[in-house]
Amino acid sequence: QVQVVESGGGLVQPGGSLRLSCAASGSISAINLMGWYRQVPGKQRELVARITVSGSTNYADSMKGRFTISRDNAKNTVSLQMNSLKPEDTAVYYCVAGVGFINYWGKGTLVTVSS
Repeated sequence: QVQVVESGGGLVQPGGSLRLSCAASGSISAINLMGWYRQVPGKQRELVARITVSGSTNYADSMKGRFTISRDNAKNTVSLQMNSLKPEDTAVYYCVAGVGFINYWGKGTLVTVSS
C-alpha cells in the first residue's frame, strides 16, 4: 500500500506561478513512477506530467515548456512547478504513485487561475 498527499494548490493570477508537492508514504520502495494528472468537472482526468524513478519525464503537449516535474527519491516527494499559468489550467490536480500496474491516487488539490 502507498499513500500520497498533495499540497500547494490555491488561487493564482493568469501568468503567475504555483508549485505543487506530493509526498508518498507506505511501500515507497516499490514505486516506479510518480506523476500529476488534472481534472475539470465534467471532463476526463488527463495527464499533466510523469517521472520515473530514474528521472525520465514526459509531459502533456499543452504543459511542455510551462510545467516542470521533479522528484526527490530520498524524500519520496514529487513536485510540479507551474509557470505562465492560464485560466484553462484551472482544475483539481492529483498526484499518483505507480506500483507495477496499480496506481495510488491522492485526494487532489485545487488550482484556480483567475484574475
